[in-house]
Amino acid sequence: MKIDSHQHFWNYHPVKDSWINEDMKILQRDFLPADLFPLLQKNEIDGCVAVQADQSEAETHFLLELAEANDWIKGVVGWVDLRAENLEERLQYFFKFKSLKGFRHIVQAEPEDDFLLRDDFCAGIAKLAKYNFTYDLLVFPKHLQYAAEIVKRFPEQPFVIDHIAKPDFKEADFALWEKGIREIAKYPNVYCKISGLVTEADWANWKESDFSYCLDVVTDAFGVNRLMFGSDWPVSLLAASYDQCCGIVANYFSKFKKEELDRFWGGNAVEFYGL
Repeated sequence: MKIDSHQHFWNYHPVKDSWINEDMKILQRDFLPADLFPLLQKNEIDGCVAVQADQSEAETHFLLELAEANDWIKGVVGWVDLRAENLEERLQYFFKFKSLKGFRHIVQAEPEDDFLLRDDFCAGIAKLAKYNFTYDLLVFPKHLQYAAEIVKRFPEQPFVIDHIAKPDFKEADFALWEKGIREIAKYPNVYCKISGLVTEADWANWKESDFSYCLDVVTDAFGVNRLMFGSDWPVSLLAASYDQCCGIVANYFSKFKKEELDRFWGGNAVEFYGL
């Protein structure tokens, strides 16, 4: 089974979605399952994981409703306030939704670089494994040292890095990123999504070779058994079509064995999220 492990849906609202600025006009509209399904079919992808783009429980319910109505949405990564005093109650509530696989917080937007290590946030992370919830790490290279510390503290908690931690392909300065990736990859409870590549590159002038070095690093650091494909659609439309996003990784991984490809294109996502 081929799985797109990372994509988004939204009903566009200029206030709720204020992160979509004027440079991103192509994203200033609704993106719903009817828009994605033909793209999955064209690329022979059997299902997807819908990931939160707004930090609200309403967003989590929105994605769960879409998953209920579309059986090819195999899982949801939602949002819950991991710092809330009533978190245990909220996790018990969300546990009854079988398509809800885990949670994400937009750490990259927090003012403190060490946000992940806040006592109240760590207390929330500590509760997830009890309910078999995963956690998606959305971070920049500067956050990787703190991400490594939190995955070390919680060895029973499954983590996955979104967008290979967003290396700066425009400047091609990968030293801090590579150091952080190689350190966090030492922990076996951490997976990594090959997603979001084109949005960290020059949107108008990227080429496939821009990504080769970083793909070499994550493949060496994590091994094929902890990597998974994600499109980051529709955010990826800022720089590339869905077909192009698939093509970049298909070309890179074409030299791998069939069993490795099967894991990368779906098996690892099924294993990690329990799809």
